[in-house]
Amino acid sequence: MRSSPERVLPQPDRGLSRRPWGDYALFATLIGPNLALLILFTYRPLVDNIRLSFFEWNISSPTATFVGFGNYREWFGRADTWQIVGNTVVFTVATVAGSMLLGLALALLLDRKLLGRNLVRSALFAPFVISGAAVGVAFQFVFDPNFGLVQDLLDRVGIGAPDFYQDPAWALVMVTLTYLWKNLGYTFVIYLAALQGLRPELSEAAAIDGVSSWTAFRRVLLPQLRPTTYFLSITVLLNSFQVFDIINVMTRGGPLGTGTTTMVYQVYNESFRNFRAGYGATVATVMFLVLLAVTVYQVRLMDRDDRPRPVRGPRLRRRGRGRGAECDTRSVPSTECDIRPVARKEIVG
Repeated sequence: MRSSPERVLPQPDRGLSRRPWGDYALFATLIGPNLALLILFTYRPLVDNIRLSFFEWNISSPTATFVGFGNYREWFGRADTWQIVGNTVVFTVATVAGSMLLGLALALLLDRKLLGRNLVRSALFAPFVISGAAVGVAFQFVFDPNFGLVQDLLDRVGIGAPDFYQDPAWALVMVTLTYLWKNLGYTFVIYLAALQGLRPELSEAAAIDGVSSWTAFRRVLLPQLRPTTYFLSITVLLNSFQVFDIINVMTRGGPLGTGTTTMVYQVYNESFRNFRAGYGATVATVMFLVLLAVTVYQVRLMDRDDRPRPVRGPRLRRRGRGRGAECDTRSVPSTECDIRPVARKEIVG
């Protein structure tokens, strides 16, 4: 009799279970310096700032007094707090919404073959790379009440120009328009890059089907731009919430004390003008918590939107087994029902 060959079982690769120390050393070499810098310049200052918010400390004094939540109670109870919060919300919402809407509109306009489009694209992006302080100085002359460009244009059309440096409402409009002009190039470039990476087949199919331009924009184009919109909403929100240089150069938080003061500028005022480092750390901690909550909410919306959605077909009427009753297959398993022949009119969308 011929003996059958012995079956040789594959041996486990011990190299997979025991990684050489060289891999870990390489990982530590590549990640270690970045992680150390992140801890040193991001996480440690964050923890120190939160700890400092529980102390009353004058920068000129060598000692700090523990006050618990006293700084937080003072901030919530001050008369100017809610005006400053309102300025921050108005400035942030206006700059985020304005830069994203105008950036998308300009990207749609320049995402085609036009004469000199590369020059226009470069001109639109250029303000974003200019220093905010330089932009603030330039726009001081634009909004100057005596010889500014805005004053001259409004005088030519017979409209009296408001005093942007004395009226708090118009001062906030002035700094908002200035930052909007500076930040518009960023959203424009991101949206333009997203448009150039879209699949043209969907738009072509919509055009062949005779879909109107507005419907194609709303139903075909915007859903494809949703990840880009989520990304911009987070980054532009974080940048707008922390604008300091333009406000400091143009209005210094005024007029009338807190006319254009935002929460970031309040941190500067309390910490480096009033020398109340503990109170300034309190405002910074509140800002951090607000931005953290808003960012987490936006990221969760983005994750939920990226999940695949089940495709629901038509709801068929099925007759219950042995009971002669109808049941809905979307709520009752198909094994509980017997499919009976249904007419076309019994299909419910």
